[in-house]
Amino acid sequence: MDESKSLNDKAWKQLFDKYDILNQIDINGSFQISAAQIKEFREPRLMVKFDHSINLPKIFASNGLAILPITRGDYMISHFDAYHKFENTDTTLIKVSLPAHIQSLDYNNITSEAVALNCAIASEIIEDFTGDEQIIPTVSGRMSSGLFSFEIMDTQSNRHRYVNVINSQIEIDAAYEGIQYLSLFEAKRDLSEDFLVRQLYYPYRTWCSRVEKEIKPIFLVYSNGIYRLYQYKFENPRDYSSLVLVKQKNYTIEDTTITSQDIQDLLKNVVFIPEPKVSFPQANSFERVINLCELLSEHSMNREQVTENYDFDARQTNYYTDAARYLGLIEKNRGNGVPVYRLTSKCKIILQKGYKQRQLDFCRLILRHRVFADVLSRYFETGVMPSNSEITQFMKQAVIYKVKSDATFERRASTIRSWIEWIVGLINE
Repeated sequence: MDESKSLNDKAWKQLFDKYDILNQIDINGSFQISAAQIKEFREPRLMVKFDHSINLPKIFASNGLAILPITRGDYMISHFDAYHKFENTDTTLIKVSLPAHIQSLDYNNITSEAVALNCAIASEIIEDFTGDEQIIPTVSGRMSSGLFSFEIMDTQSNRHRYVNVINSQIEIDAAYEGIQYLSLFEAKRDLSEDFLVRQLYYPYRTWCSRVEKEIKPIFLVYSNGIYRLYQYKFENPRDYSSLVLVKQKNYTIEDTTITSQDIQDLLKNVVFIPEPKVSFPQANSFERVINLCELLSEHSMNREQVTENYDFDARQTNYYTDAARYLGLIEKNRGNGVPVYRLTSKCKIILQKGYKQRQLDFCRLILRHRVFADVLSRYFETGVMPSNSEITQFMKQAVIYKVKSDATFERRASTIRSWIEWIVGLINE
């Protein structure tokens, strides 16, 4: 058996073989499976939770399939259009503050979605974003969906498929009710490219039948001091696939002012270090390097846990953990024969700092590597980001661990360019 496959991949392959699921879907358009059937091969709670499309087992991804719950213990597999990509949005930050009398919330130490939501309500982010008044928290946690039916686009037939839901379990991270609206929140601390629409749709349909007010489905993502809020609506309440973005805003409680001089001072005073014997970074989103560290701040994870719990496939897990190791942010040990990742003491200290100093510390770790400093220096000299071919020349002048072929230089050059663009993008004077 392919050792690169996850435990979920292996278990789902066995289930598909045993119940001839692909053939059944070809004949009937869908396949219903129970938790009891799934449990023959692995614990159901580990086998059906795929918050991002990239987390889908290989047999799902390669056949364009997704899975949705239809009762408390039954699921439907079909060619569902189940996920929605986060939109590219404005990077403008709205500055807010906590009330002076609040002492028990530390915006520099937000360790969970619940604490992030508490800071958002205390700083009036929720009130500003929803446009409502006299907001109070109401329902949250796990509950029954009740009964409802909906249609969802079948990506293979390009037609809608009908689904009936009977008392499925749903979970609401937070609900805030004001004079005009009931706003239902899904909150995450991980940055991702897409999300499972069910996380918004099932709570939305459940509460549509229980209150008369307009319901606002809202996705909140908190990472690195920034609250990103997305308000959606279902243009047709009975159509899962009718989700559209209404608005998006970004908020921060911290001081985010970083000047060009701040960055140039770092560059002028940086002390270079020898290149570590770790794969040179191939991880273009530095925000996600930071976000990975934030998630590991809760507890260490092995490679499969990182892949299953984050918006990564196995290859991306290797790229981003190696990138964080390259900077000295995480370390890799072996536990029970598998790689286990944990934060370094240096990273723990950085994550406890305020927004501005935290970003500058990350910049300093990057610029300690001469090739990054050379590229940023060239940018400040010319006002233009160097091309990948120019960056490659800088790399060839340095001693880069295990980078030899021109194709590899080119791939790594794109990461250097992306990280320098991240540094320059911090400047907001």
